[in-house]
Amino acid sequence: MIVTGLCFVTVTAIVKHSAQDLPAAQAAFMRYVLGLVFLLPVAKGLMATRLERATLVRFSLRGVIHSLGVILWFFSMTRIPIAEVTAMNYLVPIYVTVGAALFLGEKLAARRIAAVGAGLLGALIILRPGFREVDLGHIAMLGTAAGFAGSYLLAKKLSGEVPASMVVAMLSIFVTLGLAPFAFAVWVPPSLEDWGWMFLVAVFATGGHYAMTYAFAAAPVTVTQPVTFLQLVWAVLLGWLAFNETPDVWVIVGGGVIISAVSFITWRESVLRRAQARAAIEAGQV
Repeated sequence: MIVTGLCFVTVTAIVKHSAQDLPAAQAAFMRYVLGLVFLLPVAKGLMATRLERATLVRFSLRGVIHSLGVILWFFSMTRIPIAEVTAMNYLVPIYVTVGAALFLGEKLAARRIAAVGAGLLGALIILRPGFREVDLGHIAMLGTAAGFAGSYLLAKKLSGEVPASMVVAMLSIFVTLGLAPFAFAVWVPPSLEDWGWMFLVAVFATGGHYAMTYAFAAAPVTVTQPVTFLQLVWAVLLGWLAFNETPDVWVIVGGGVIISAVSFITWRESVLRRAQARAAIEAGQV
């Protein structure tokens, strides 16, 4: 998870440095097109897999939602500091919790509601509407978190229908297709340097996802999740040292509030799973 965080912060820094002159949709499309090269080892297996129509519809819907989230994220990176992008991205688990209650029928107990409220309070601390100008990048990050949350909820549904490797691979394919019309609508001739930077983004993003997969296989989420919060520390340092972005104490405070809310939700989910496992054992089901 430490490697995952370093990879994702590196992705953020490269986009911040290199995508200023490219339309957000085009930069995102270039990253995903170049990332398809990492699917070549499993391409034969993908083509041989038959999918139900309903599954294909869900893959398509996830591709559209995730594509919009990616475009908004690339746009945010060119508008607001790295630390603010990173802190607001922690809203994704908060949105996932609400979405799971609304669309998957999961219970939203009082503790979860309090944690969700705390997470949203953290976002307000970062944005501080009325006390400073709220940039379009901040609004875009709210949309990014909502888009990624919807994508994760669909992934949860799809994970019960197809193998995890298929879920990851199809996301890359459908997001590339979803980004294509947006990218071509604003296309400007990229330089070889632009292609090189976007390939580096694809390399580090893919490496981060692989490292995260290994971490999830090696330890419970309650162990791996807190490590991801180091990304905020690294993002603050990187923005300060590489991009002359003075650390904002309110971003750190707001990020800390969101992190606390996410940590509580993660811990609570672990407690509930253990209780369900004990109940199943006592009932003789396991």
